[in-house]
Amino acid sequence: MSLRVAPIPAEAVSAALEDVARLRIAVFRDWPYLYEGDLDYERRYLEPYANSPGAVIVGAWDEARLVGAATGAPLEDHAAEFAAPFAASGRRVEDYFYCAESVLLPDYRGLGAGKAFFIHREAQARALGRRKVAFCAVIRPADHTARPAGYSPLDGFWQAIGYRSAEGLRARFSWRDIGDAAETEKEMQFWERTLE
Repeated sequence: MSLRVAPIPAEAVSAALEDVARLRIAVFRDWPYLYEGDLDYERRYLEPYANSPGAVIVGAWDEARLVGAATGAPLEDHAAEFAAPFAASGRRVEDYFYCAESVLLPDYRGLGAGKAFFIHREAQARALGRRKVAFCAVIRPADHTARPAGYSPLDGFWQAIGYRSAEGLRARFSWRDIGDAAETEKEMQFWERTLE
């Protein structure tokens, strides 16, 4: 199995968004996101990546098939729910590059794509003169009924590549869980790193 990870060229981003949307729906359906995906919502959510000059989408391909993707953009280009906690905590939003999602089909995990996703997004942050990089992850109760037995969170991986949990820096974002009739608000924990 071969895996190639690289930024999607700006002129190819619009054409790739449908595949990225399908990957988000497939991967985020699993724990801990439990996301009941909607393709129309995904199209609207991803459209800013085609319009933000500072945005990047990194793809992971098995030959011609897109099997993973990671997105990032200047923090101020994201939903207000993500930028507001930074401003409220006294952090300068303009210092941050925000790594939104990293989605990779299960068969391709453990081959280095996750680290490569961060390397490429951090390179984009540096190119834009951003000093800090952040992302967030959903917080779910340890006793949640959908939590798989033996689930291992990604905290150790994130720490190994230089990220630290930003204590007290949280956002709230809503989506519909699998099987639910309506969206519910979830708490999201930010992680951050200062670039050398």
